[in-house]
Amino acid sequence: MTEREFTSVWSDLAQVEFSQGFIQAGPYRTRYLKAGSQDKPLLLMLHGVTGHAEAYVRNLKAHAEHFNVYAIDFIGHGYSAKPDHPLEIPHYIDQVHHVMDTLGYDKAYFSGESLGGWVTARFAQLYPDKVERIALNTMGGTMANPQVMERLYTLSMQAAEDPSWERVKARLEWLMADPSMVTADLIKTRQMIFQQPDWPRACRMNMALQDLETRKRNMLSDDDLRAIKAEALVIWTTKDPSGPVDEGRRIAELIPNGRLQVIENAGHWPQYEQTAVFNRVHLDFLLGNEAV
Repeated sequence: MTEREFTSVWSDLAQVEFSQGFIQAGPYRTRYLKAGSQDKPLLLMLHGVTGHAEAYVRNLKAHAEHFNVYAIDFIGHGYSAKPDHPLEIPHYIDQVHHVMDTLGYDKAYFSGESLGGWVTARFAQLYPDKVERIALNTMGGTMANPQVMERLYTLSMQAAEDPSWERVKARLEWLMADPSMVTADLIKTRQMIFQQPDWPRACRMNMALQDLETRKRNMLSDDDLRAIKAEALVIWTTKDPSGPVDEGRRIAELIPNGRLQVIENAGHWPQYEQTAVFNRVHLDFLLGNEAV
């Protein structure tokens, strides 16, 4: 493993005009990272389970040239409100609705990673008039692999109950093809979230979708995917720990206006691990460059 140049969230954001803060989106206090101006179309960036808005720190600058970008913390995640009940896909969709209403947008572009892709796909299926283009990045919701679910649950709950450096590091390393991408800064960023007093309870709530019966009633069927009308870019990677490229291809073929983009040498966070490639193909698609 080669030693990497030191990076941090702050070096990623050093030349980015951005803000972070909270909005009261209906009943949900929602934390965000924002870049871009109000006169541009809204782009919502939605992270994966137990994740947070910092998943997109390497993408804000490039996208803010074209969009009003909000990377939010889902409820039960990051520093957003943490409801005291198991969190299923309709709960996240309700938060997204409130965020859009609070920001004053009737329509948005969406980019969702893992859980965020699951929420995005369901939102696009149910509310086609509220959606422009969607990017589904190593998305969840179409598979129920007990081994993957158990591994994710165990790593997440271990880090929730004992947010030590090594446990948080192990949870982050699950995301990456190259474990050296998990920097000390990234570990500390997530460790601070996991050290919140209410995190063990919140983690149990956001892990609800790793329970097989709960997952089954939230999953996206083939017919659900066929019902998505939006132009959709399915992004998969050659080293994704949640499922093979064939699953990404299957999803892209089921969505009527879907297409597949495979990113090499990345795991579950291609937007972070292969930033230049991700930003290029992602923006080409969102902006309507059909050469993708």
